[in-house]
Amino acid sequence: MDKKLVIIPTYNEKENIEAIIRKVVSLDGAFELLVVDDSSPDGTADIVKSLQKEFDGQVHILERAAKQGLGTAYIAGFKWALSGGYQYIFEMDADFSHNPDDLLNLYAACKEGSDMAVGSRYVCGVNVVNWPISRVIMSYFASVYVRFITGMPIMDATAGFVCYTNKALESIDVDKIKMRGYGFQIEMKYRHWKSKLPFKEVSIIFTDRTLGNSKMSSGIFGEAFWGVLSLPFRKL
Repeated sequence: MDKKLVIIPTYNEKENIEAIIRKVVSLDGAFELLVVDDSSPDGTADIVKSLQKEFDGQVHILERAAKQGLGTAYIAGFKWALSGGYQYIFEMDADFSHNPDDLLNLYAACKEGSDMAVGSRYVCGVNVVNWPISRVIMSYFASVYVRFITGMPIMDATAGFVCYTNKALESIDVDKIKMRGYGFQIEMKYRHWKSKLPFKEVSIIFTDRTLGNSKMSSGIFGEAFWGVLSLPFRKL
């Protein structure tokens, strides 16, 4: 059976983490889960470790000494996955904004020949629930901006719900990723597109979190805005 790993970065997600773990491990297909926790002061890591006893060998945790950002959390998770021989590696949020059932659709897209499958909010209209219109506009036009600057034909360039094959991650060379916040997702997709490996956007419905707090900030958005401008001029 294919080895599949879902990576979930966490910082203060005690309200969501047990429920999301139970849902992911209940799916058909033997999904394993790696939580990369940045020393959450609310006890998120303790909840994960208590569940490891129940889901032995299926739930893993990588604890880091301090809050270091989304991009570095995923890079640490990718390296862990590659060293463990996983063939399909997923990015997913802890807060149920990404429906765990859609992991099956992302996996199917990669199993059928894509090396990156993007859970896309915008490939079939605008599929976002419970976001204020200002945030919908900002997110949608961020992807328009990315397409205009880079030429990359991906409708949801900032999506954080993605499946990569091990071949894709090895071709990207994650150690060379420079953006660490919101722009990390853009740079990953850009590097994949430049690698010439196949990709597919899979339509999803994105639902805003109901528990816990968003980690978005103006600084994270600013890094993405200026970082995108440099992408076409960088040697990848």
